[in-house]
Amino acid sequence: MEPRSMAQRARAGLRDDALNIAEELVVDRGFRAFSMRDLATRVGVSRQTLYNEFGDRRGVASALVLRSTERFLDEIEQALAGEADLHAAWVAAVRGALARAEDNPLLKTLLTGDEGTPELFGTDSEPIVVAARERAAGYLRRRWPELDPDAVGLAAETAARLTVSHIVLPLAPADVVAEQVATVVTRICEWR
Repeated sequence: MEPRSMAQRARAGLRDDALNIAEELVVDRGFRAFSMRDLATRVGVSRQTLYNEFGDRRGVASALVLRSTERFLDEIEQALAGEADLHAAWVAAVRGALARAEDNPLLKTLLTGDEGTPELFGTDSEPIVVAARERAAGYLRRRWPELDPDAVGLAAETAARLTVSHIVLPLAPADVVAEQVATVVTRICEWR
């Protein structure tokens, strides 16, 4: 892999700084009160620089959610790795994902936010589901190579969709949901 140029490193640093500050602003004020002008002022760049990087407010919100998703996918992968049994691994992973979502003030703000909050879950949650599916399926294929790869992909997508659904509309305690999701996805893996 080639080393990143100074410009690439500077751009990555700017993006991280902007996302850190945007997260503070959204959590403190809600998405409706969040503005690209405030963000640009706090970051110390022009609004145009932010528009070039993120597109618009919705692009910033999407980048925040995807960054947060990647962070808790790291934790989910660690939970999967901590268990030798496939069912126990899924229980730990789903429980970890639900706990992370519950403890994340940014996700809470975006999920329970005001009318100005973009619809990042539900019909527009595809990037989150895809990221979760790919990370979980990749890990499971490496850890349990004897499982049917198509079944693992289906199981990972099912787990991601059910977990996101529960984050948006929790109908049962997290431990119950984790056990239910683990049962479903384990049976998918064993069925094929």
